Amino acid sequence: MTGPKHSCGVIGLYSTKDDAAADIFKALRIIQHRGQEGAGISVFNGTKVVTAKGPGLVHDAIKKEDLGKLNGMCGIGHARYPSAQTKGEKNAEPIEVEMTHGTVAMAHNGNITNYQELKKKYLDAGWSFLTDSDSELISRVTAKYLVQNNDPIKAIRSMMSEIEGAYCLTVLYNNKVFGVRDPYGFRPLCLGRIHDKGYILASESAAIDIFRGEFVRDVMPGEIIEITADGFKSHPSPTPCQTAHCMFEWIYFARPDSIINGREVYEVRRNVGEILAKECPADVDLIMPVPDSGRAHALGYALGSKIRYEEGFMKNRFVDRTFILSDQKQREAGVTLKLNPIRSTVKGKRVLIVDDSVVRGTTMPRIIRMLRDAGAKEVHVRIGCPPIIAPCYYGVDMKSRDQFIALKYSLEETREQIGADSLGYISISGLVKAIGKPENDLCLACLNSRYPTPIPGETHRFQSTLNHSFE
Repeated sequence: MTGPKHSCGVIGLYSTKDDAAADIFKALRIIQHRGQEGAGISVFNGTKVVTAKGPGLVHDAIKKEDLGKLNGMCGIGHARYPSAQTKGEKNAEPIEVEMTHGTVAMAHNGNITNYQELKKKYLDAGWSFLTDSDSELISRVTAKYLVQNNDPIKAIRSMMSEIEGAYCLTVLYNNKVFGVRDPYGFRPLCLGRIHDKGYILASESAAIDIFRGEFVRDVMPGEIIEITADGFKSHPSPTPCQTAHCMFEWIYFARPDSIINGREVYEVRRNVGEILAKECPADVDLIMPVPDSGRAHALGYALGSKIRYEEGFMKNRFVDRTFILSDQKQREAGVTLKLNPIRSTVKGKRVLIVDDSVVRGTTMPRIIRMLRDAGAKEVHVRIGCPPIIAPCYYGVDMKSRDQFIALKYSLEETREQIGADSLGYISISGLVKAIGKPENDLCLACLNSRYPTPIPGETHRFQSTLNHSFE
């Protein structure tokens, strides 16, 4: 609830039946947590690409009557969370671009770091843009290369050679579906097989599970997956890739039942809690989570500390997730609508609450105040993510250093600001150990200010930049 905001989830699907849209709709609802401002589906109906999209949750954005018009065996879908610059219905995805050879539709998760530079280049060349979204730029550049040679793999590779940053794409071009992952693998994308119904691409493996499908594997960094009626074909990256998987996928964004880059999210979060208990012990009566995102972390802390685990909050599940609301005042007000302490659990107790992360530190004081008002004797806080000290340029909506509480105050000052009796964060080395991947395979830039790709004014963590040439 106090964590960062994320942008988007994508789906791509090729079915053996004429019901791709219904299955994409179902899959989008599984990854709804990745974006709540808008949603859309594009399918190829045998003649042309047809799209339905709109604002709000998936079931609001895509009406029942819309689904009835989306008849086709292949398609893509998108659940949207906007950055501050790309709010509004006009930026809903998938984005379509019509050409002589057909229509390309695209759904995007991530953030292009050279967007302004590329947009100026094409504006100077006489292009016009209908949105302020980097997704439109990616779509238009891909379409440009499709017009030149009508070879989707070559067109996508040429597009990849121009854009920089984080991107996972699902692309619909006539009767083919493509999954594309950037050469660093910032954002997750996986491939699954739906028994007797074809193949699916999804931001999270939980979208495969809903069909009782088979998880095939993660899409590799720099790889293009092509899905047709005959199955799928891999087009690996032509050059070596230095991975930089976003650590927040395991800590906060993804569903606990998803597998991200070979590691189950729930297991990682439980590991985080156990390590946190060893690094930041506390003399308390019980451990409780800030639901839902802090639940596995808190369970791990209880296991590691051998202190009783309790549910201390009742959660109102009919209120939107506060982390994903676009307005800070909405997020803060949403805390009291969403959570209410269970008095019998906390009254007279020394409680320790575990949450996944703290960015601004504006909602945690409200949570602590609730517990004190409910009779908690002491309230201690443990955080399953190291202090956030640097902006993210790769799709997490943390753009400015002045919003980070860890940069404004020392640990003790932060404790005073939020009103806790004690405060502790997991270390970076502890987090890396919990994830179970080499540190150089992860993007930890928001924790250590060392960026995987060149960012003007920021420290580049690699002495020599890999040249990702896709032509």
